[in-house]
Amino acid sequence: MQAELKMEKIGRTGSYEPQPGRYRAFIPNSLPFDTPVAYDDQLLFVLSKADLAVGQLNAAAEMLPNPDLFVAIYVKKESVLSSRVEGVTQASLSEVLEQEARSPNRLRPDVQEVLNHVAATNYGMSRLNDIPILGRLIREIHALLMSGVRGQEKSPGEFRKEQNWVGPPGCDVHSATFVPPPPDAMIGAMGALEAYLNDSAPMSPLIKAALIHYQFETIHPFLDGNGRVGRLLVTFFLCEQDVLKRPLLYISQFIEEHKDEYYEALQGVRDSGDVERWLLFFLTAVWRVAESASVTASRILRLRELHRTAIHEDAPGSGHPLYLLDHLFADPFITITGAKELLNVSYPTASNVVKQLESLGILEEITTQGRNRIYAYGAYLDLVDAAPKDEPTLEPPGDSEQRLSRES
Repeated sequence: MQAELKMEKIGRTGSYEPQPGRYRAFIPNSLPFDTPVAYDDQLLFVLSKADLAVGQLNAAAEMLPNPDLFVAIYVKKESVLSSRVEGVTQASLSEVLEQEARSPNRLRPDVQEVLNHVAATNYGMSRLNDIPILGRLIREIHALLMSGVRGQEKSPGEFRKEQNWVGPPGCDVHSATFVPPPPDAMIGAMGALEAYLNDSAPMSPLIKAALIHYQFETIHPFLDGNGRVGRLLVTFFLCEQDVLKRPLLYISQFIEEHKDEYYEALQGVRDSGDVERWLLFFLTAVWRVAESASVTASRILRLRELHRTAIHEDAPGSGHPLYLLDHLFADPFITITGAKELLNVSYPTASNVVKQLESLGILEEITTQGRNRIYAYGAYLDLVDAAPKDEPTLEPPGDSEQRLSRES
């Protein structure tokens, strides 16, 4: 006779409770947890660095002549990185953009998933002007994310009505790494999370964003796409709180590079109540990517001025090449037909503008056929497709490397 499963009380963050199918599911405590966060010197240091880095990123974005142009490419970068965390794609940003430019009506499935992520981000940001972050908005975002792609059969836009679990391929609910709350408990947990999201009690927005992301991933309210929606919630919350002026924080970059530590830090909150380790990981991620994005923004500004100067010197008073250059910061691939429509000029005029930028080394043709030629803004793609190679490397005092390392 099998031994009876017993409830395993974690206390601070929730408990593992036996379910009818002879497995245990984690039932999370509502936020905020009863035991307050222990702010040691290490955590306070990293929090201050993250706050400062986000402030610098906001300032760097405001220096850009037309920040909204750059938001488009940053949103696509985060969409690529977030999809890579989940194994949806291994493509780089350049590969996704190039595939979109070459075959807009015959996209690879993984590219379509990335573009769904872009659409979900843009939609969520626009809806924040009208409604707070509620379950309804979260479901709408999920529906866009999963529309017409892998996982579309798993109830897009609907909270799950069955048990799910997290673990290696082929595992079942009994061998899973983590089993979220069953559907009835999940609905209550999402209601409590919604209340916490919109609670105006004073708290560091970055700390609150970290707790929101942890709680959402723990509740796992959808059958698929939870990781991507959970990371979008970070962006939406920080923009709603006016901590981020624009969605320029691609936190998935750090997570993708430290995937094991990310999952272990989340699981450590459930298994041992180690909230502080998770906060340290999350705040370090914010610090690093905000710092990197600020450096990239500064380099983009310098690149723009360099190429605007080159255009002025080559053809003083010509507005079309400058207008096309600015457009390339939102979409660094262009065809002559695309330039014709963008500039509202004849095909020969558009061809001359593109050829001028090519002669200046700004654009480079990436096709070989005579028709439907595609040109890329290579220098810009090099900046946004990778973190700066010489970005500052700052370490918090104490044993951060030890605390961020994998623990058994």
